[in-house]
Amino acid sequence: ISGFIVDPDRKKMSKSKGNVVTPADILKQHGSDAVRYWSASSRLGTDAAFDPQNPTQVKIGRRLAIKLLNAAKFVLSFPVPEGAEVTHALDASMLATLDAVVRDATAAFEAYDHARALEITESFFWTFCDDYLELVKERAYDQSDAGQASAALALRTALSTLVRLFAPVLSFASEEVWSWFEEGSVHTAAWPEPSGSEGDPAVLTAVSAALIGIRRAKTEAKASQKTPVTSLTVSGPHVEALRLAEGDLRAVGRIEEISFAEADSTTVTDIVFAPQED
Repeated sequence: ISGFIVDPDRKKMSKSKGNVVTPADILKQHGSDAVRYWSASSRLGTDAAFDPQNPTQVKIGRRLAIKLLNAAKFVLSFPVPEGAEVTHALDASMLATLDAVVRDATAAFEAYDHARALEITESFFWTFCDDYLELVKERAYDQSDAGQASAALALRTALSTLVRLFAPVLSFASEEVWSWFEEGSVHTAAWPEPSGSEGDPAVLTAVSAALIGIRRAKTEAKASQKTPVTSLTVSGPHVEALRLAEGDLRAVGRIEEISFAEADSTTVTDIVFAPQED
């Protein structure tokens, strides 16, 4: 059973109090996907406060819908060769992580917990965009790289799955993206199922942490993220997992040489920037 939509003071909206807000202006300004996101973020049985002057969740929903459109355009720019297979450890790790997302989101929907399903999907989506997509884009671009087909196929597979997971909430953005690479409507497509990837989720976790550390090290050095690096050391758990994606880490960080060391937490040290030409 849904809760009430209440005003910013958490008072029930009513005409007699003069605090009723109709959705027309919000829909016009932010779009229906954004409003659906705000609504779907509210858990069953819980009252949801709405402030028309500061609709934070609505704005987040609009940002998410736009990000889905932009990420899809980027993913679809990488051609998937005929006969492509997922062979790279990082790609298999991402798909194995996504498999868990599909299982958990499906279980949440079956339990009528739409807010939890959205939360699970959205959390993975931002990791996918901010970390995985950045890590593999150089490999996905490079037609001469033996891992190009693996990256392109993994990206396309993930996009198909994510679009269907988001479809109940970001209905219009999902339908638009689906039309770019699939026939029919996403709303009549089969609900996604786990791909059965045998990858190790620890690879994506470890490499994402290393990427965050590399970004932080450059920021603390007041250097651009595009600044070339001669060498650095990544310390952390799962060193062997990091080695499996060393090429992607070097490409995204513009790093010539990476040294790895075992540690309890992930840190990036001994960073040496390449000499800059005048």
